[in-house]
Amino acid sequence: MSGFELIDHTADVGIHAWGDSIEEAFKEAALGMFSLIGDTGKCERKGEMIVVVDNEEWDGLLVDWLSELLYAFDAEHVFLCDFDVKIEKKEKLNLIARAFGETYVPKKHGMHMEIKAVTYHMLKVDPERAEIRVLFDI
Repeated sequence: MSGFELIDHTADVGIHAWGDSIEEAFKEAALGMFSLIGDTGKCERKGEMIVVVDNEEWDGLLVDWLSELLYAFDAEHVFLCDFDVKIEKKEKLNLIARAFGETYVPKKHGMHMEIKAVTYHMLKVDPERAEIRVLFDI
């Protein structure tokens, strides 16, 4: 069973995500982040992008993953709503994902809030329990 829920925080907003695997939890964290930005229910799988990140630590891998997706939204106006995530442990942790979505259209997707950055504040990645907690600077 996978999913996500919002976390209230004094100055920021966050996501608690989980899944049957750590890959599902990473997917749910990305879905949660985009649900904070706009209405993911109105997003269609019209395009695909490949995202590749690596890091030595789980925390860094998550921040790099979500930051890369946030950059795609900010710089290229890509609104994403589905993800196929694979993570392998080699010399480092390697994440390769297919991300699906479409060009962001404010009238269609809305704008719930602007996320400025993914933070390390209170960040927790538990690969054994496939659980994530991440806060965003808004």
